Amino acid sequence: MNDKQESRTLKRFHYSTDQAIEKPFNWKQMTRLLQYMKPYAKTILPIAVFGMLLSTAVRLLAPILIGSYALDHIIEFGDMNFLFIMVAVIAGLYVISWVGNLLRIKYMNKLGQYIIFDLRTALFNHIQRLSHRFFDQRSAGSILVRITNDVNSLQDLFTNGVINLLMDIIMLIGIIALLFYISPELTLAIMIVLPIMFFISTRLRRNIRRSWQDVRLKQSMLNSHLNESIQGIRVTQSYTQEKPNIGFFNKINGQNYESWRNATQKSAMFRPFVEMSGAIGTAVLLWYGVFLIQTGGLTIGEFFTFSLFLGMFWEPISRLGQVYNQLLVGMASSERIFEFLDELPSVPEQEHAVELGQVEGHIEFDNVEFAYDSKRKALQSINLEMRAGQTIALVGHTGSGKTTIVNLISRFYDPTSGTVKIDGHDLRDVSLDSLRKQVSIVLQDTFIFSGTIIDNIRFGKPDASDEECKRAAQTVGADKFIKQLANGYETEVEERGNILSVGERQLISFARALLADPQILILDEATASIDTETEQLIQRALEKLLHGRTAVMIAHRLSTIREADHIFVLEQGEILEQGSHDELIEQRGEYYALVKSQFAALDAG
Repeated sequence: MNDKQESRTLKRFHYSTDQAIEKPFNWKQMTRLLQYMKPYAKTILPIAVFGMLLSTAVRLLAPILIGSYALDHIIEFGDMNFLFIMVAVIAGLYVISWVGNLLRIKYMNKLGQYIIFDLRTALFNHIQRLSHRFFDQRSAGSILVRITNDVNSLQDLFTNGVINLLMDIIMLIGIIALLFYISPELTLAIMIVLPIMFFISTRLRRNIRRSWQDVRLKQSMLNSHLNESIQGIRVTQSYTQEKPNIGFFNKINGQNYESWRNATQKSAMFRPFVEMSGAIGTAVLLWYGVFLIQTGGLTIGEFFTFSLFLGMFWEPISRLGQVYNQLLVGMASSERIFEFLDELPSVPEQEHAVELGQVEGHIEFDNVEFAYDSKRKALQSINLEMRAGQTIALVGHTGSGKTTIVNLISRFYDPTSGTVKIDGHDLRDVSLDSLRKQVSIVLQDTFIFSGTIIDNIRFGKPDASDEECKRAAQTVGADKFIKQLANGYETEVEERGNILSVGERQLISFARALLADPQILILDEATASIDTETEQLIQRALEKLLHGRTAVMIAHRLSTIREADHIFVLEQGEILEQGSHDELIEQRGEYYALVKSQFAALDAG
């Protein structure tokens, strides 16, 4: 791959994947994330918090018993029996601490898994309801990253980070209070290093956060390229582009590695800095602590207790640095997750949307305009009427607006201006579910889901019986090839139905659409991939099945629409001609030219 090709490819991925979200670190964002703990606030969380408080209390109590009580008592009175008692008490306390830690770890892990499950479910459910424009603007790989990697990266935050943060804050407050209680002078002398720590950590914070954001962006690019490469492997091999594709993957993979290395290196700077601060604190302790012992301001037991607490003091600070890194990762991921959760459908449903009952199928376009972007209109002042029960054909060159019209009928998009109506109802006022139950679509590029043949046919009507599914398959002529498969209707198909031919997949999609028993049936180039014999079989079936239904057909193969009740000829988003096949032939206009050119091509073939 040369430099120019690589630049174009990188530019494509730059615009097709996510952009950095530049927002300051704020606790409101984290508070919103922590709302997912609410359902478990009265069940799992209290047990985990109890375990944490139990172990924290023991850790704060043990140094006092060891130093200020046991050590000073033994030095002063030489009471060895008291020493054995204290050893037994301290051992018992650490057993209690072990139980507390066990409860904390067990229930926080359980809580974390529940929250990740809830968050991923909420994200997936929300994405299912978003409009087509959302998916037009994002690659499948970048969406996949949000649901998998970004949600997974929050797991450590919920299983360890939140409870550790609370535990370390309580531990720090307790230690500082006890240090001041033992010796205010020595505590103030040691705390002189804290402002320096705060200043440096504040300077590092924004830099570390941006590094973790960059990690998420590089992962998104990597997953987008993986998804595209797998989906397009046949094209890649057909054009012998394996080596350039591998080269580009290596480049993205290398960038992903560098982003991780950069982020982890910056995050790793915090712990050594804390250890250095701890070394300075220990030096102050030895120098000033010995002075206080010599002057009578501190006993040996108090000094020993103080040194134990000081050793414990730097431990939660160091862990807080790790928790802060988890917060940074969590913030970067939560921003990306909530960006999706805050995404509103571009096709909104009214609060009191009308439930559309059984419709007759009368469709009207009233001065409709539509644009996918600001540069070019896909439809311009479209006025058309499709009467209930008619078979309507949309004809025109690629990009003339045919697919846009059927997308508006299904309300995958809303018109930029004008109204689309079914049986007099403005589609903006109708609930999406009730509308789409009345409409079935068969596309040229049929999607077959993993599962059995009969499951795929049943997809549009989950409660359909096996007999209903088989009747639908028989009607469209799919029954013949299905029975020849190893397990018939129970044959498992791979993702996208790769074990089936293009025509066989198309027949299954016909059976799926017809089983749903729609009042409006849309066929978008649905017969383009079917051989002539199969097409004739389907045409005979459709003559019976389309009776009483409104059918909208898009076809480049004009022989398939000769019997349509009404034909609309489109060009650059406008209606050039309309009428029956015979009427348009008599006009000798654009439709006549299209028919003539197709027959000429057939004769030449």
